[in-house]
Amino acid sequence: MKNFTAQVSGLAMLALAALPIAALPASALAAPASVKIADINLLTAEGMSTFSKRADYAARDFCRDERSLSAAAHCRVAIKTELNEKVAGIRAAKLEQASTTFAAR
Repeated sequence: MKNFTAQVSGLAMLALAALPIAALPASALAAPASVKIADINLLTAEGMSTFSKRADYAARDFCRDERSLSAAAHCRVAIKTELNEKVAGIRAAKLEQASTTFAAR
């Protein structure tokens, strides 16, 4: 009887440990959303347009497994917001670098 109780207790612990993983949305288990920026100039309007298109695609791809349209839309907005925040920091660094560059003979 003692062995049976220990087995049931062990199974219950495993089931409880698996619950948080089962509750996660599919996007939480997906590979991170990424946008290639090495080949574009983020300081130009054309470069930012290219980035925006790539960010849209990355957000759609990342959120494609959401179960409802509203969840997918919320996911896309969150991904694009995060990508835009990161690219804003990169642009600021590039602008500062460009403003401190000078020529010497």
